[in-house]
Amino acid sequence: MHTPVALLLELGIILTALSLIAAGARRFALTPVPLYLVAGLAVGDGGIAPVPAAREFVDTGAAIGLILLLTLGLDFTAREFTASLRRHRSSALIDLVLNAIPGAVAGWLFGLDAAGVLALSGATYVSSSGIIARLLGDLRRLGNRETPAVLSVLVLEDFAMAAYLPLLAVVTAGGSWWEALFAVVAATAVVGAAVGASSRWGHHVGRVLSPADAEQVLLRLLGFTLVVAALAEMVHVSAAVGAFLVGLTLTGAAAERARTVLGPLRDLFAAVFFLALGMSADPGQLLPALPAAAVLALITAITKVATGWYAAGREGAGRRGRLRAGSALVARGEFSVVVIGLAATAQDRLAALVTCYVILLAVCGPVLTRLAPTRGLPSRRASERAPGMLDKPRPSTAASAPDPAGSGTRSG
Repeated sequence: MHTPVALLLELGIILTALSLIAAGARRFALTPVPLYLVAGLAVGDGGIAPVPAAREFVDTGAAIGLILLLTLGLDFTAREFTASLRRHRSSALIDLVLNAIPGAVAGWLFGLDAAGVLALSGATYVSSSGIIARLLGDLRRLGNRETPAVLSVLVLEDFAMAAYLPLLAVVTAGGSWWEALFAVVAATAVVGAAVGASSRWGHHVGRVLSPADAEQVLLRLLGFTLVVAALAEMVHVSAAVGAFLVGLTLTGAAAERARTVLGPLRDLFAAVFFLALGMSADPGQLLPALPAAAVLALITAITKVATGWYAAGREGAGRRGRLRAGSALVARGEFSVVVIGLAATAQDRLAALVTCYVILLAVCGPVLTRLAPTRGLPSRRASERAPGMLDKPRPSTAASAPDPAGSGTRSG
């Protein structure tokens, strides 16, 4: 078997560059995700150093990275989800209203059709758990008082996406209203069944997918996840939803084992995913969309801060904690990329707008989070952190904390 020298050379240079980028970001206590995006712009179409031989591998690796991000994300149980839903249902409603409506209004002002309006509202609504989970770990904020609120909002957004993506697929394909309703009901039923099955039989699934041998864990879990994602695509549900459902079945010790074994693989392909997002954008096509994307990014950054401010307040956080929670939710990422794939391929203007919007907030979001005050602002409470600076959020949260070193997303 002959391997092209150009492919090996370009891949070697890419991986070496990513490692240097990550090392430099860690040195300054920053997440490397925004730098991966900028690197992707540099080596993508229209960039200063294209890598045509490695493009096919990067695209394939990005698809795997997205699936692993949505599968090996925030570990949470059915009981924790129920507690989160009860405690933060008002936060979820505020999140939806404040962040989906600006996208819908922008789509209407831009003259997009129903599918375009629905797609843009979804892109502005959902935050990037892949970036946020990594950011919280990198900044050592997993034990902060406001972190349970952030994780709760992310998990509830995941469940909303499980119903939203099938709806968007039907509307984009020109389906009727009853087909769209059926897609939402079916997706909701499947997710509900997955939550129930995870609660009752998740330990059995974990036992099958988590044998003693680490190699078997890697092969079984990765194979099972890819098959489920493919089947989801075949029935027009989206591979993202399939990966999310696999993540639901992995709880407790099984999830921890899977994260330990697949963590390095996830980190590798997650880096490739964010690199590919940058590569998919042609700077020449993004420039015309930049003013509108910047205005939309500014508006929805403010609305996300308001969402985090409200949600963190329900956890008893003070002003500093509320600002940290709000700034952490600003970043958009993987689910918005899925939205582009479902709806924007037939609408070049929407694709450029959403891509530019995602890149802006994926770069600016972590910077805002890094600059969020940790001291100096008066607090309404004597302490804004959980007792003892726990490594994980309190038990009443919707999710357990991700591996600080990982780049995983919310379960799903």
